[in-house]
Amino acid sequence: MNRLTTALFASLIFASAAAFTLSSAEADERPNILIFYVDDLGWQDVQLNDLDDPCPYETPNVVKLAKQGMNFTQAYSAAPTCAPSRAGIMTGQHPGKLRYTHVTFANIPKGRPTEEFVEPYLGAHLPMDALTLATALKDNGYATGHVGKWHLGLSSSLFGFEFSHEERGVHRKLADRTKGFATANDPKYPLSEAKYPPVSDKKPDGISYPYDDVTESALRFMQQSDDKPFFLYLAHWMVHWPVMTRNGELLEHYCDKLGQPFPPEPGDVTLKGQQNPYFASMVTTVDWSLGRIVDYLNETDDPRSPGKKLIQTTYVMFTSDNGGAEKHANEIISDNYPLKYGKAHDEEGGIRVPMVITGPGIPQETQFDGLVNQLDFFPTILNLTQSQIDSAAKKELSGLDITPVLLDGAQQIVDADGTQRENLFWHFPHGIDAMKAAIREGDFKLYKNYETRDYSLYRLYQDGERYDLEEMNDLAAEPEYAPVVKRLSENLEQHLVENQVEGPYLNPAFKGKTKPSADIQKLAFKEESRRASVRLRNDSPVIKTAYVIYRQPPGGDGKKARRGEESFDVRLGMKTPATIAASGHLVSAQIPDDIDAYCFLLIDENDYQTFSDIQIAR
Repeated sequence: MNRLTTALFASLIFASAAAFTLSSAEADERPNILIFYVDDLGWQDVQLNDLDDPCPYETPNVVKLAKQGMNFTQAYSAAPTCAPSRAGIMTGQHPGKLRYTHVTFANIPKGRPTEEFVEPYLGAHLPMDALTLATALKDNGYATGHVGKWHLGLSSSLFGFEFSHEERGVHRKLADRTKGFATANDPKYPLSEAKYPPVSDKKPDGISYPYDDVTESALRFMQQSDDKPFFLYLAHWMVHWPVMTRNGELLEHYCDKLGQPFPPEPGDVTLKGQQNPYFASMVTTVDWSLGRIVDYLNETDDPRSPGKKLIQTTYVMFTSDNGGAEKHANEIISDNYPLKYGKAHDEEGGIRVPMVITGPGIPQETQFDGLVNQLDFFPTILNLTQSQIDSAAKKELSGLDITPVLLDGAQQIVDADGTQRENLFWHFPHGIDAMKAAIREGDFKLYKNYETRDYSLYRLYQDGERYDLEEMNDLAAEPEYAPVVKRLSENLEQHLVENQVEGPYLNPAFKGKTKPSADIQKLAFKEESRRASVRLRNDSPVIKTAYVIYRQPPGGDGKKARRGEESFDVRLGMKTPATIAASGHLVSAQIPDDIDAYCFLLIDENDYQTFSDIQIAR
């Protein structure tokens, strides 16, 4: 069998998609779509949703954008970490349904002896047969571009993006973040001649910003897209760690504002709250980038619509991939208070995000307080762009079309049958003390705690007013809330079953386990037939699910090609179903001629997840 490359996989997928061709007249009327996606920006990290103390980070362009359209005060990401949220936006499918719930990328989970549960194995990249928003829009006549962070394995160019630029831009780590700031003559990051906010007594005309390749590539894509409507997915690497800035003037501004010396002392910033001047500088830099993009839309004629500027024909969707990251090692990055916890948690601080949408027909300075999820982007964009996908693909979408909210003033989100949205759910089978599923319904939020095998219930609001947004008072054991626990837990369990979510599994290395796990007796590989097998001992629990995973050989020459290159084998790191014998004690799989190594993944009847050692296929 010949090596299957990413290019081959991509061509098969794209060729099989149902193309939808528009006349030039129809294309001229179709809006542009721009998703401005920030990394790790918390709900309280912009000047939109202040609840207690005002946000110290200056985000004038986010505020201005909200005044031009609609601010969503109860918007959520699809997951509490970046890769699954990005998978949700790109496919419109819930990360639990995709079985793409974290960022482990083909790492074999190794539970510690003190941990009863272990996270599920996740593939190396987004499934190649997943229909992405980019592919759907490209097949409907759109120019598609992605700049910045992809983080779904391989390259965005293999998932429907004709223009793909994944460089980090200005967000590259400094050897010493207290110095080495950009200058006007910097060969990579020259400071702009133009001045921008913030304005201060020291800098009454504003400050300069270093050249940012992410922002400039986004502008370049829009400049090139003059004969088709465009879809631009601008995904910043900021404000993710490393927390740093190349903008010395901006850092000095925040040191002054926060009462700290400039340059800051070397070492971690450990001041509590929102007092990290590096992080503040990153937030304002992202805001500056947004301003550059919106300014271009305001100033540029739409070549397809004479007499109109691009801002009049473009929907801009601003949001973040998950809640804010509060700490990294010993450094305090920011603070999501009053929301509980942050990134990598299903609590409010990990999944509630800023969200603003503007565009033609959306009334200015409006606010929607209902439950919205980024999974709603896919069906909404299909409607806004009059794009078609086949009925089977449409049934796979997890979100709802919020066009009536945007354009018609609807106060409720409903499905195609007119049924009102009742809840949203999350599934995060990862992390110590974070393995939970959650459901938000009305005023309440309920958690299924995998590690403790119980539920927790919090009342976030009462009659529309803030009540326990901090999630401090667990009501699950209160008799008066028993009906709420019953209703929400049943609804959550239904979601988990319908979406066939995976994990967490029991950890075979747990020293306190009370049931046996799969016990491997023998591994075999027949070179002539290239048949691999794993046999369990006769008294071992039987296997209910099994996969073979193709790997690079341990201690070998490493990747033969980098992910994203056309010669990279997209089969590596992905699960392929294996054959289970009737006895449940023998599992086998065919190994392709050009695969050098593999391992087996076994789920037994007691729900333990066991991996064989990596085997050499020769």
